[in-house]
Amino acid sequence: MKKTIIKDQTFLAQPSSPANKSDSQQITDLVDTLQANSDRAVGLAANMIGVNKRIIAFKMGIMNIPMVNPKITKKSGRYQTSEGCLSLPGERETTRYKKITVDYQDSNFKHHTQEFTDFVAQIIQHEIDHCNGILI
Repeated sequence: MKKTIIKDQTFLAQPSSPANKSDSQQITDLVDTLQANSDRAVGLAANMIGVNKRIIAFKMGIMNIPMVNPKITKKSGRYQTSEGCLSLPGERETTRYKKITVDYQDSNFKHHTQEFTDFVAQIIQHEIDHCNGILI
């Protein structure tokens, strides 16, 4: 179910708790909310819909991919870029990495390790920052 995007910076600055199997509906809601905002968003974190759990969703091609409890384990190719966020007005400068490796669980809580590059890697880094209470 589509949820409202949270703009409360105090709430968004709180680190998220690990997600578990009881959070399955929040995973669905996050993916639904990303789809509903596909004209203006390429990624969302659960805290952006009021759920303080380590869940993100991002666009990869035509797919909306959820990640549960994502953690970046490797990163390389540091660069500076400017990003926007549905929860904040305008754009801000930030540091990202061209290539990252992420440990995560899928929506069925199966463990994966996967490498991402370029714009998809940038989206994932932005959303994991949300999970850590970091706003650009």
